[in-house]
Amino acid sequence: MLTLDKFEEASEKVKEVTLETKLIYSNYLSEQTGNKVYLKPENMQFTGAYKVRGAYYKISTLSEEERERGLITASAGNHAQGVAYAAKCYGCKATIVMPTTTPLIKVNRTKSYGADVVLYGDVYDEACAHAYELAEKHGYTFIHPFDDLTVATGQGTIAMEIFKELPLVEYILVPIGGGGLATGVSTLAKLLNPKIKVIGVEPAGANCMQASFKAGKVTTLPAVNTIADGTAVKTPGEKIFPYIQKNLDDIITVSDDELVVSFLDMVENHKMVVENSGLLTVAALKHLNVKDKRVVSILSGGNMDVITMSSVVQQGLIFRDRIFTVSVLLPDKPGELCKVSGIIAREQGNVIKLEHNQFVTTNRTAAVELRITLECFGPEHKQQIINALEKEGYKPKQVRTSL
Repeated sequence: MLTLDKFEEASEKVKEVTLETKLIYSNYLSEQTGNKVYLKPENMQFTGAYKVRGAYYKISTLSEEERERGLITASAGNHAQGVAYAAKCYGCKATIVMPTTTPLIKVNRTKSYGADVVLYGDVYDEACAHAYELAEKHGYTFIHPFDDLTVATGQGTIAMEIFKELPLVEYILVPIGGGGLATGVSTLAKLLNPKIKVIGVEPAGANCMQASFKAGKVTTLPAVNTIADGTAVKTPGEKIFPYIQKNLDDIITVSDDELVVSFLDMVENHKMVVENSGLLTVAALKHLNVKDKRVVSILSGGNMDVITMSSVVQQGLIFRDRIFTVSVLLPDKPGELCKVSGIIAREQGNVIKLEHNQFVTTNRTAAVELRITLECFGPEHKQQIINALEKEGYKPKQVRTSL
């Protein structure tokens, strides 16, 4: 059972391994939403995510015999690092089973804490099943990433810190993968203030908790598909589900495209790298149908590999109309490319890629296609460039950008 005494005990215990992640008031997000938005930056933890809280508190409650048998868990990355780091603190051997799709940075960081990493399966659920097999075979002590009340208690210490800094908080947005963080945060929040609203946020392509809510029982999705790899879970926790049903006020889902744009917002306005799962609560802010409320968005992690980061930035710029591509037809004669380039230069557009296709029609003297990928300042500047091309007699057609 999750009690206030246990949460207080866990809050003191996790201080041994956590950094102080004070709330950050976001002027940008507050202006965008009409609320007073604060960020809880768990992406700034030593392991790059909140997961060390639950892992460390859970291991602290184990017997010496349970620790000596060795620990095992399954994780898409952040819980893996939490268990690996906590096990190192206690001098335990740890084996971590991770999906083969786990970003390289999470795999390497987990290994850096001394854990043995086994890559298995395409999603968390497959990795977890394999971890249970290894636990039974070798006698390891299993540390579940979310379906464990002690782990959930450790995660819930985030709510204790939020209330100490912002006693009058009215809304807390919490990411949901399997539900451990949401269980701990919502349960403690309701114990401290029964009137508070706690909203869970899931990716639209992995909404296992929302499906379970609607069904009134734990439900398994046939498949998951989301860039938020840390929350790509098909089945939420059985043990924690009753607490979620009781204490969570609502569940919001957000699209991958919204996460992409949110990444850009966080980098540009807060100079912070937050992984896609951690951005769920940022993307969800505009779905809240409230105004003038004190809202805390929990940024659950920041472990993102550079390749993924590069792709997300590029897509974010495209979604924000900061990068776009137009196609124009030109006569196939000298000087036409220079003329088009001159128009774009006068309008302060920055050409980043050109594709010249002479075979768009069989009559090459009539027309060739020029595809121009441009960088601009936003939607208004984009339209200004398109208007300038039209004024000079061209018929620019916007096409899908491919970088």
